[in-house]
Amino acid sequence: MNFDTDVIVIGAGPVGLMLANLLGGYGVDVVVLEARDELIDYPRAVGVDDEALRSMQTIGLVEEVLPHTVPDQKIRIVNGERKILAEINPTTREFGYPRRNGFVQPLVDKVLLDGLERFASVTVRFRAEAAGLVQDGESATVTVRTPSGEETLTGKYVVSCEGGASATRKALGIGFDGETRTTRGLVIDVANDPIGTPHAVFGGDPTRGYATLSLPHGIRRWEFSLLPGEDESLADDDEFVHGLLKDHVPDPAKLDIIRRRVYSHHARVAEKFQAGRVLLAGDAAHIMPVVAGQGWNSGIRDALNLGWKLAAVVKGRADDSLIETYAAERMDHVKAMVALSLSMANLVTDTSKLRTWVRDRVASAIDRVPALKARVNSQGFKPLPKYDRGVVVPTATRTYKALPDFADVVPTAGTLFPQPRVKDVAGRDLLLDDATGQGWRVLAWNNDPTAFLSDASRAGVERLGATLVQVVPAEQLPWAAGHVSDGVRLVGDPAGVLKTWFDARPVSVVVLRPDHIIAAECLAQELDATLTKVFAAARIGTPQVPVEEPQAAAEESQGTLAAS
Repeated sequence: MNFDTDVIVIGAGPVGLMLANLLGGYGVDVVVLEARDELIDYPRAVGVDDEALRSMQTIGLVEEVLPHTVPDQKIRIVNGERKILAEINPTTREFGYPRRNGFVQPLVDKVLLDGLERFASVTVRFRAEAAGLVQDGESATVTVRTPSGEETLTGKYVVSCEGGASATRKALGIGFDGETRTTRGLVIDVANDPIGTPHAVFGGDPTRGYATLSLPHGIRRWEFSLLPGEDESLADDDEFVHGLLKDHVPDPAKLDIIRRRVYSHHARVAEKFQAGRVLLAGDAAHIMPVVAGQGWNSGIRDALNLGWKLAAVVKGRADDSLIETYAAERMDHVKAMVALSLSMANLVTDTSKLRTWVRDRVASAIDRVPALKARVNSQGFKPLPKYDRGVVVPTATRTYKALPDFADVVPTAGTLFPQPRVKDVAGRDLLLDDATGQGWRVLAWNNDPTAFLSDASRAGVERLGATLVQVVPAEQLPWAAGHVSDGVRLVGDPAGVLKTWFDARPVSVVVLRPDHIIAAECLAQELDATLTKVFAAARIGTPQVPVEEPQAAAEESQGTLAAS
């Protein structure tokens, strides 16, 4: 068939822009359609997590994003008397970045939009509304309404990233199950932060729940629960707004208010994320209360999971069935995030004096148990991605006497691999993903991975576009640099973080996907057989299109990420 483009992305929000950056990095032809004249200029999300920042690193834009963040933003949850019920202050750098960060969404979205200028294969069209959609077994055609009239655009796939009200999802008749909570929220953003403290406060006051957060560049946000009978028009009533803020600042009348908006708390998940050649991502696929700060981040996870799969399929390097693993992998984690968001929303917006009294007693009890207190403080309640199906090879049980009994160790296939700082052969201090390159990676502790590959596996690794990585203690780098095999990246482990990770598990090799998920883990001698299973799970067939080594940034229209 003749296609106008490979992938049509509907919606130039953060998810659509992230997906376009990923696809552009693979040299995929993309058209992004946006009905608005420009990007939305008001903040919606205010928190970006470490997984999302690692995703920005993946597309080569993290250095442009970080200036618009508040790293390690502490949250204090208080009751109506301002007594601290819990503190959330994770200081881990497990994935390379602070776990909690305040941020200014419009500025980060603009970074994502500007990043697309690197790719000749990506076009962004504003004032271009997706007004109709038809598809068959080989293509999907979108009717595009523009100021100059209607036209059609045909692609191999369409991805709806147009938000919770997605017309595409509705046109496909995909259910959007869940609830819209009766409690609404009033958001007030101000410039020239009148408080100035760096932390966030979530107020579980039964008379009226609230939150206030410090954001970059002198911006502060307040969110107040609207009570039954309070109309949305009160958002424009200065007397009402000043009344809400009078207990928060010395003089509400002197605030430099940027914007004020009313929103509803939705908790919904689409019944499916794919219908033929049309996929849903971000808010089009799932929406959740804002309290946990995971709506924006969950959409970025969608894009990271889907991007490499779409690229592999449209480039002819994997079977179409690879796309089906997107929904299979993302659905359960999204539902867990929605449940978490609902729980946190209930925690801070409950107006029942009895239930909030019980809540306060429970919080006090948790505070007296060090292990529970540490779990809350470290944000241990946040579910991390864990994929049990899709492009994941189950971990084999090992009973070799060379290993202790690891029966209580949870297998890590399907989870995110950590990203510590490492050394390269030049002695540079780098994050792991920068030292190894992006894309598929076969990472072996101490061993040269080529020693365990058959000719067939070597060919499969090449088809996959994977980088072979040998990790050694940093002390061994000078010697190992003179003995490393051609085509193998050598990485030193200066702080012993990777050694500790492997020490705790009955494996010495991991196969990492382009989204940093562990596709498989094994012992060195099992690598050849394990890779055969990975190739099957990744739907890599033959013949394959030759691939180029992954790079960190784009040059003209060249792909910058691994081939699949």
